[in-house]
Amino acid sequence: MLKAVEEAARAARGTVADLAVVSGERLDGALLAMADRLGRAVGPVLAANAEDVRAARADGVADALLDRLRLDEARLEAIAGQLRALAGVPAEPSRRTVRELPGGLLLEERRRPVGVIGANFEARPNVVVDIASQFVKSRNAGVLRTGSAAIRSAIALADEVIAPALGDSGLDPAMIQLLRVPGQSSARALVSQPGLIPLVILRGSGDSTRALAAEAARHGVRTMAHADGGAVLYLDAAADLSLAEQLIEASLDRLGVCNRLNLLLVHPSRWDEAVPRARAVLDRLGIAASLPPHTHPLGHEWALDYGHEATVTVAPADGARAAAVLANEETSGLAAAIVTSDSAAAEEFLGAYAGTGAFWNATTRLLDGFKLFSVPETGINIDAVPGPRGPVTFRDLYLRQFVVVPR
Repeated sequence: MLKAVEEAARAARGTVADLAVVSGERLDGALLAMADRLGRAVGPVLAANAEDVRAARADGVADALLDRLRLDEARLEAIAGQLRALAGVPAEPSRRTVRELPGGLLLEERRRPVGVIGANFEARPNVVVDIASQFVKSRNAGVLRTGSAAIRSAIALADEVIAPALGDSGLDPAMIQLLRVPGQSSARALVSQPGLIPLVILRGSGDSTRALAAEAARHGVRTMAHADGGAVLYLDAAADLSLAEQLIEASLDRLGVCNRLNLLLVHPSRWDEAVPRARAVLDRLGIAASLPPHTHPLGHEWALDYGHEATVTVAPADGARAAAVLANEETSGLAAAIVTSDSAAAEEFLGAYAGTGAFWNATTRLLDGFKLFSVPETGINIDAVPGPRGPVTFRDLYLRQFVVVPR
């Protein structure tokens, strides 16, 4: 497996020099060609996806995870729409002047592509196109690996859409490589090649992603990891409960995603009124409420709990600050929202919550690259250190270079 990763990385690396001089128009043309190819490849892509779904269902995969895996014409149209939108986004400036230096010199900051970036992600076929498009837009080559459950869909998208679209646009299809051998050994190999693949995007959930990040660190490979999720919604003393009901429903439209509602906090003064209304919404959606006393941590991520994905934890929180502290200490720090008409309470919550995305009277489902920035994302980074945080897009896949030139 190590040899397969090395071969893929070297093939991708061979395209890097040419990418540096390709016009932005050609890169955007490749994205438009991918969108067109999606429309022409509906049959083979959906056929491959149907095989993946059948196999996953036979293996007993839960409905929430099947929803991540499943493609249909509407989802393919949405992917194509995102590609066209990305093609229309202006490229980031390749350089900017920072300041004048003594001696008639200028300090410039230039943006340089990483070169070859790896990506390991869960069995979600749309992510194959999302990440490939980000690499193309940012002039990076890539080596992609997806979960075994989506391998047929991924191969169809790579062979029927991505590679031919790159060729149609005069780019080398070798710039985007897909690892086609399933199993965790390929993931471990992907994060063990610092000389060929210095950066790997780890998009997944739970212990396996954290283990890969640790393995990458052992080899000196940098990662941008997305391992945990689970969003929080706090109903304040001044919450509009009709709005709260709308946000609860909007936050549970898909149960297998990281930014769905996971923990519902309610001010004690509204508990008797708000909880029955919230439970009525949950009941209508077929979702269980885990009420006090809890036999699990408050931040237990239900999307990762096989067979119990359709669950939301409900707990009291004595004020905006207390709710923010619970979100900080009990959850991954992905996203939290407050529902209130009290601006002081909202500011207290937003000031105290340290997570990646904070929302006032809005659903945490908005923590998404396309919804926030109108571009696809490679994943959502929740690291508590400097660097790209939140939805990671093509704008984050560069290196800074400082250049001193004569004025």
